[in-house]
Amino acid sequence: MKHLPVHERFLSFQGEGVHMGRAAFFIRLFGCPLHCPWCDSAGTWHKDYVPDKVDKFTPAQLVQEVLETEAKFVVITGGEPAIHDLMDLTVLFLSFDIRVHIETSGAFPLKGMFDWVTVSPKRAKAPLPEVLHLANEFKLIIEGKDDIAYWMNNFLDGALLVRAAANKDINEPAVWLHPEWSKRNDPEVLSIISSTVRDRGDPFRAGYQLHKLYRADSLDKRTSPLAPLGGNPKLGY
Repeated sequence: MKHLPVHERFLSFQGEGVHMGRAAFFIRLFGCPLHCPWCDSAGTWHKDYVPDKVDKFTPAQLVQEVLETEAKFVVITGGEPAIHDLMDLTVLFLSFDIRVHIETSGAFPLKGMFDWVTVSPKRAKAPLPEVLHLANEFKLIIEGKDDIAYWMNNFLDGALLVRAAANKDINEPAVWLHPEWSKRNDPEVLSIISSTVRDRGDPFRAGYQLHKLYRADSLDKRTSPLAPLGGNPKLGY
């Protein structure tokens, strides 16, 4: 089995989306070619933060760590986790009846078996239709007043949103609108999110990063220090 480069792995709870508040084990992998300027996990890719030595784990080692917890699902994230072949890891998790979630930009083919797919598209590289059709939910990061209009025009229109869902429990995935963390108190950003949810209704939902309010991730000593890009660690980004 292949080793995977792991930035951090830790027990916390899912702070976003449909599964908000549920205990979850997070595996954050190294590597991302998108390089978003507000990235709150820049330690997975930025040259100023990536360590000289990257820890690598076998799927068996990662699964064993999860089995030692009470978490019933694991979230594979990054960076951009879809740049890695996750088939061996996900098959092994499923053999232990551990549900596997992935959060991805959708810009790269998924290599693995996933119970839940969160697509958070980025402007740097358009999401692939094949991944959009697998999405159980979408997460859009809202930085300013024009962002929702941009995503409406370039992503949420037509078949990309109301997609084929023959094997899904839901026909219309939720579209979470998250304030970019440094803008979480920005009246303009909060207002445009609130107005969109109020005026358009489903599938739009107001999102947040609840785990950051609780500082839940940092309770596990295996987490890595934040590596902000022009941000402020005291503010959580």
